Amino acid sequence: MAPAVVLVGVMGAGKTTVGEAVASQLDLPFADTDTIIETRAGKPIPEIFVDDGEPAFRALERQVVAETLDSFEGVLALGGGAILDDGTRKLLADHTVVFLTVGLTDALKRVGMGAGRPLLALNPRATLKYLMDQRKPLYLEVATHTIATDGREPEEIAAEVVTLLSA
Repeated sequence: MAPAVVLVGVMGAGKTTVGEAVASQLDLPFADTDTIIETRAGKPIPEIFVDDGEPAFRALERQVVAETLDSFEGVLALGGGAILDDGTRKLLADHTVVFLTVGLTDALKRVGMGAGRPLLALNPRATLKYLMDQRKPLYLEVATHTIATDGREPEEIAAEVVTLLSA
């Protein structure tokens, strides 16, 4: 068992929205590891960061991603920072991974000014730019395909993902 496709990208790239649309088009279930983490922890991710710290969040994320990659048959969206873990990147080598790219302007429009995003709490624009620059090589490392999402509708992006999967 393995996901039909795994979506990766920085926050605001559209992983959840596009993932839900891809799942609908393929008549498959959709899962987002951030949602699974929140369910397992019994609290929202910002609270995990505040109460337990980022290292505890990343440890839980690593576990959830590994379990889901092994057992979920559907469309899977990973949290933006999941690819920071070497082990997770190695696990992704056996999967079809689509990196959804997004420019800073579109990403900021989509995530707002960081509400509910613990890593964007202080300076959303500068922090998001830093995260994008830091993580891009890691996304590219795991990506089977790369799709730009700027200025595009989720359904159009989802159709491109579905086309890539059927090729």
